[in-house]
Amino acid sequence: MRVMVMVKATADSEAGRMPRRELFEAMDKFNEELVEAGVVRAAEGLKPSSCGVRVAFSGDKRSVIDGPFAETKELVAGFWLWEVGSMQEAIDWVRRCPPPHEADGEIEIRPLYEMEDFGEAISPDMAEREERLRARMESGR
Repeated sequence: MRVMVMVKATADSEAGRMPRRELFEAMDKFNEELVEAGVVRAAEGLKPSSCGVRVAFSGDKRSVIDGPFAETKELVAGFWLWEVGSMQEAIDWVRRCPPPHEADGEIEIRPLYEMEDFGEAISPDMAEREERLRARMESGR
């Protein structure tokens, strides 16, 4: 099972304030444990929403909305992509995670769709193309 583990933003992360060195070191140690366990597939921190944009879709129109965005609690400050045996395993890993921010915060865990989740909506040809694309992405070409 693949899950996206999202570190929710805080006022400090949105302001671009970096955490103390001790927090970086604790997170580095945790990331090393994830790698050693073969769980982590990707891990990245995100710059504040003031550095980003959103693209809104309405029919054929596309509108670009510059950050920063309100509702800090709805924003993501960083993420991991994990391969775990179950949602409970992901929860257990997050419970071991050092606090990602100086202030109180949240981490959200969401399962990714797998091809079999789409059922009849995906033809065998589409599933095969998707598998080829995934292999190309993983190989970097």
